[in-house]
Amino acid sequence: MSEEGKQHLLLNAGMAAALLLVFVLSLLWGRYPQPGFTKLSVLGSDALAQSLILNIRLPRAINAVMLGAALAAAGMVLQTVLGNPLVEPGMLGVSQGAAFGAALAILSAGGRFWSISVSATFFGLTGLAFSWFLARKIRYGGSILRLVLAGVVVSAFFSSGLGILKYMADPRSELPEITFWLMGGLTSSDWLSVGRTVPPVVFSLAITVLVRWRINLLALDDRSAFALGSNPGRERLLLVVLSVVAVAAVTATAGIISWVGLLVPHVARKLEGADTTRSLPLAIILGAIFVLICDDLARGLLSGEIPLGLLTSLGGAILFALLMTREEKKLKQ
Repeated sequence: MSEEGKQHLLLNAGMAAALLLVFVLSLLWGRYPQPGFTKLSVLGSDALAQSLILNIRLPRAINAVMLGAALAAAGMVLQTVLGNPLVEPGMLGVSQGAAFGAALAILSAGGRFWSISVSATFFGLTGLAFSWFLARKIRYGGSILRLVLAGVVVSAFFSSGLGILKYMADPRSELPEITFWLMGGLTSSDWLSVGRTVPPVVFSLAITVLVRWRINLLALDDRSAFALGSNPGRERLLLVVLSVVAVAAVTATAGIISWVGLLVPHVARKLEGADTTRSLPLAIILGAIFVLICDDLARGLLSGEIPLGLLTSLGGAILFALLMTREEKKLKQ
């Protein structure tokens, strides 16, 4: 094995070990029986602490891992296949469309999870389709500028629609639930939500990881990709749909969570280079770690829970600014 291969293996093994460590520590972190980490000696005698870990913290940690992995993978795929380093699900109308769909399901279908999930997925795909279509119609600027502008317009459209639904909602029952989508959080996590979130996310991520080597081809122009044996239109559509399905599934559980899909792929490429066969798995691990840490801070930092979306936005913006202002180094090839 080459020296570069050894470094790649060590990096991924180290990050996987870090994810496992953060996951275990997340189960022990909280405000009961005292703020901070629960001592292992307490677990043997405190039945309430045991129940808290098994029925609240464990499913919440699993959902946090799914959330971070799905958003990071979607950001990596969308940035690569669309050739736009500024793309993340929220910037293409996917997250806003999914939140609009979830709010619509709350008002019209009683907020049942499956209705929320289906509606969120449909409107997430609709938001992406609108952004892609509008970008092709804009007559000035480069491809990056056109897609960003289209995403801003579509996001504003769905945000306005969401505002109208909030105005129509019952302020005692429906409005608080809709507000949850705007702030984001995993407070409603339980084993039922895990069973509904994990299958679509794992299915989407598994296929994406298996075909990750072909994502590199889709970063080329269509003529070059076709000459190398790829069907750019069909494969690009498949990967984008898989990403949106995963994002919609976690959005139905956690609401709108920003910055993960933008920040984490850039960090992964800084560490592993532009080759998605290496950077995509690393991005999935880093995304899970980032969201786990933010969720731990959200539920344990203060006596009252901080919305997860606020912490991911704050932490993501700070880290992204540091990443972009560091001295540029040549990426690995």
